[in-house]
Amino acid sequence: QVQLVESGGGLVQAGGTLRLSCAASGNMISMNRMGWYRQAPGKQRELAATLTSGGVTTVSDSVKGRFTISRASAKNTVYLQMNNLKPEDTAVYYCYMYLGWGVYKGDYWGQGTQVTVAS
Repeated sequence: QVQLVESGGGLVQAGGTLRLSCAASGNMISMNRMGWYRQAPGKQRELAATLTSGGVTTVSDSVKGRFTISRASAKNTVYLQMNNLKPEDTAVYYCYMYLGWGVYKGDYWGQGTQVTVAS
């Protein structure tokens, strides 16, 4: 089983910067993909950025060129560097991990961290 704990959210002015962190713990030997999703009020949860165990990244068109996903060398922490933030980036950001095989196979989510971008 996996536990995901996010940090780094907050209130920022448009054009500002935030860095989200997600610390993962537990049995992650079968980690296939991890990253960030977000959910704005009244909207469905959507992908922001993810990366695979092999380092392949997927970034939403809405944040491409502004957000960067990375992983610590110990590979148990993933980051989302968010630059040039816009009011439409306001959402709860969730850390996500997918375990690809084994008894704990499946999707795992953090509790979420609020990001608010003021215009």
